[in-house]
This record gives sequence, C-alpha cells and structure tokens, in this order.
Amino acid sequence: MSDYDVVLLIEQALSPADARQVCSLHENIDDPVTYHVLLPMEDAAARIEAAMGSLSGGEMLATPTLGMGDVDLDAVRKDSEERSTADLEQTITALRNAGGTVTGKVITGPPIQALADEVAAVDGREAIILTRPHVVAEFFHLDWSSQARRKIGVPVLHLLEHENFDEQAGGGEGVTGL
Repeated sequence: MSDYDVVLLIEQALSPADARQVCSLHENIDDPVTYHVLLPMEDAAARIEAAMGSLSGGEMLATPTLGMGDVDLDAVRKDSEERSTADLEQTITALRNAGGTVTGKVITGPPIQALADEVAAVDGREAIILTRPHVVAEFFHLDWSSQARRKIGVPVLHLLEHENFDEQAGGGEGVTGL
C-alpha cells in the first residue's frame, strides 16, 4: 500500500467545515491519504501598496512627508510571516481534527510553481486549490486553477473556501480534470 498524496494550495486558513469537506473527498480511498498544504505568504509589499493606494490624491498632496521611508518594512514583513504561519497552523489543526494526516509550509515564490514542485516531490495523485471567489481572474483564466491545469499532470480540483459542495458555482461543477 502506498500513500495517496494530495497537495492543497490555499489562500487563507481553512475553517473546520472546509477541512471536513476536503477530507470527505477521500473517505473511500483505501490507501493512507496525506495532505500537503501550501499557503503563500501574505504579500507585505501588496499590503503597503494597498494602504498607500487607499489614500486619496488630496491626502498625498497635503502630506508630502508621507512616503515609503515612514513605513517599517521589516515590521510589515514580520507581521506577514506571523499571520501566514498562524493561518497554516490553523489549517493543519483543522485537517488533523477532521481525520487527516497533514504536512504544510508557507511558500514565498510563485504559488503555481510551488504547487507543481510539491506535486512532483511527493508524487502527488491530485491537487486541490481552495480560494475565495475571483470572478475577474477566473473569467480571464488567470486564476490558480487555470494555471495549474496547464502546468501539472494530475487532476486539479478547485473549491471555493467556506462554501459546501452544493453552494459551489454550478451546483458542484468545481470538480475538473478527474
């Protein structure tokens, strides 16, 4: 008997309901199932840009001394690392509580490349991508699932976090590539 390795790429911590849903997908598999969770580190630069972008032009002109020099980049980066690590630990705990055997890591590189690398490293049998809905990205096929289907040679299942199978778009049509 060999392990049935499943690589999960997630955007945020899984809730207990999400974890139960993922584990339920593999209840009838005879081989031991191991989940390998990948969580991209929250992008500190994007957080800073978003904060800077939320200031209107008038505020920027009225406060010319406000600039990137006033932002403690190391503190923002450390906060991002801590948040990502906490989200990963929450996810691992949720999957274990749902009955799963789990490993996980925070990743800093391109998510789809990390997914492809992990599938190859563990000889993954399938990949599951759990995201929040991204209507625009999915429309243009720029979302992680579309990229993963082009990059890796195993089935890819795209689930929307915090929605059960019946709530998924199209009444459960999220299963693709199987």
